[in-house]
Amino acid sequence: MPNPRARVSISDRLTSRRGAWLSLGGVLVVVAALFGLLSGAEAPSHGAAAPPESESARVSELLDEFPNADQQSVMVVASRTDGADLSRADVEALRATLPTFTAHTGWDASGPLVSDDGAAAVIITPLTVGTDNAETADIVSALRAVVSDHTPEGLTAQVTGGPAFGADVTSAFDGADFTLLAVTILIVAVLLIVTYRSPILWLVPLAVVAVADRLAGNVTAALGEGLDLQFDAGIISVLVFGAGTNYALLLISRYREELLDTADHRRALSAAWRKTMPAILASNVTVVLALLTLALAVIPGTRGLGLSSAAGLLVALVGVLFMLPPLLAVCGRGLFWPFVPRPGGTARHGTLWRAVASRVMRRPLVSLTAGLAVLAVMGVGLFGTTVGLTQLEKFRVQSESAAGLEVLSEHFPAGEAQPVFVVTRTPQAEQVLDAIDEVTGVLRAHPIAETPDGTWTKLMVTGEYAPGTDASLDLVADLRDAVHAVPAADALVGGAIATDLDARIGNESDLLVIAPLVLAVSFIVLLVLLRSLLAPVVLLVVNLASSLAAIGAGAWLSRMLFDQQALDLQVPLLAFLFLVALGIDYTIFLVHRIRHEEPIHGVREGTVRAVAHTGGVITSAGIVLAAVFAALGVLPLVTLGQLGLIVGVGVLVDTLVVRTVIIPSLFGVLGARIWWPRRGEVGEPTQEERTLTGAAR
Repeated sequence: MPNPRARVSISDRLTSRRGAWLSLGGVLVVVAALFGLLSGAEAPSHGAAAPPESESARVSELLDEFPNADQQSVMVVASRTDGADLSRADVEALRATLPTFTAHTGWDASGPLVSDDGAAAVIITPLTVGTDNAETADIVSALRAVVSDHTPEGLTAQVTGGPAFGADVTSAFDGADFTLLAVTILIVAVLLIVTYRSPILWLVPLAVVAVADRLAGNVTAALGEGLDLQFDAGIISVLVFGAGTNYALLLISRYREELLDTADHRRALSAAWRKTMPAILASNVTVVLALLTLALAVIPGTRGLGLSSAAGLLVALVGVLFMLPPLLAVCGRGLFWPFVPRPGGTARHGTLWRAVASRVMRRPLVSLTAGLAVLAVMGVGLFGTTVGLTQLEKFRVQSESAAGLEVLSEHFPAGEAQPVFVVTRTPQAEQVLDAIDEVTGVLRAHPIAETPDGTWTKLMVTGEYAPGTDASLDLVADLRDAVHAVPAADALVGGAIATDLDARIGNESDLLVIAPLVLAVSFIVLLVLLRSLLAPVVLLVVNLASSLAAIGAGAWLSRMLFDQQALDLQVPLLAFLFLVALGIDYTIFLVHRIRHEEPIHGVREGTVRAVAHTGGVITSAGIVLAAVFAALGVLPLVTLGQLGLIVGVGVLVDTLVVRTVIIPSLFGVLGARIWWPRRGEVGEPTQEERTLTGAAR
């Protein structure tokens, strides 16, 4: 931590008449240089779902050795628009489309295969997939246009299957990042206007955060290219906007307080920077270190998100600490118009929060019990929560591939949509086939390709279960047990369903490894900041309870309001990380102020004053952050909507219940003992506090 003289020197240079202009000019030069240097970087695509070392990933690598490795098949599922059975003429009309599909893809289309109930038919259409998901999405889109143009009258045809699902996931994000950015900016702008009650002040922090977000986008894209990271750029943008706005709110709130005591707005701003910088820095470091624990994740998207998000938040920190103060200094006190704070004025925003804190302190044990009861009720939602979405459940708005799979599942064995692939040593291929035939749930299995050197044989296995269901995952596990038992076969089971199984195992492993590390990081930061043993333990336990309660409430709301019966694989880990790390943010804001007030006023009165001073800004920051995360709901994937819902609910509860009721009541119940073993160094309770403590007991 910088020494006080260094902090004074930096804050004065950022805010003085000449220093503000020089600082602002220097920052803009650096920003412009970075934009120019990193302008060519592009954020990576969403990438692999399973760990690189998983069995499905190894199968994917082996499949590249087979002839026509870039060839995969999609299915054109056809049914009548009136729901009737297909007629002979319908089937012949579908058969007549085969040459058209073959001419378009360059591969022979086959079919139509009519279902046993006669209500649907399937045409198998091989195609050459692209080098990445975006290129494959274009190829599938072009095929769909051909299918639409040549669908016989009275029929509906939908393209589904593995490549089509991947294409729909990629296409779902077309324009989504722009929509998310626009919604995020609108939310932040409205909430800043309401918070500051000024038609002009909100423009300054919003401009700073917007510049930081764009720069963070370039920095993280370059980082992704350099380190081959996979991540979702939308989540990073939400984090930068949410955290950056929170830092700005804390700084400007303290600036407004200082303006009530200081005539010189530059001195007031310098003092505000010095007094808020430790809390902002500690807050940022906590979240950044928590995100860096994701570097140990085995899921590529999770690991990439951690490193890139940490870089994005560091950009937000630098923007708020070194770009915002010079701008505020140059603009002056008039930015707060029409409610310009002047010496001798009063802080209107603290009255409500002082009243709430005083009420909590009168009966802290009752308040603590009530707050914990709220968390317990929310936590009940954890019961019945399952993890893992099927293919049909991944899209908020139904995609063509999901709709096609639904039709396919109604009239054919659902496993037809995504077969399982087994790669085995060629001499043992027959033995492996015999072992596969013994597995319950297998409809058929047969060899489809061999490597040029004859070493490996690829088998295609069709099961009877819908992709992504528990039964389909169990089938993959049973297949692995069966083929692994064949001596010298070195057989491996892969394909989309196997990837789903490996992704579930990987995400579960990440949760068990990373969640304790996030708690450890948060504890260490609190330990260093508070220089106490008891306070970090108590505060972290409360934060953990709040996070679990939010996940439970969010999962329950997903089931009740949106009929989403399970959470997606990455949601529990990412929600836990964001809730713990961001919750510690608000703890730091409040407790840092309590430590400032407590030596003068005692623990109880110091806590009341701290809540009065920070209640408004923490609530505003919490509402902004919750609303920004809720903006993830505009994206088409259920994963991001669930993450936004859970974190949004958690931040609101953390702001309105934990920071307003539970933590103040803990200070009321424990008094100066909460600083153990440093009780004597931070101030003894006043006589009034002793009286109130006795009454509470």
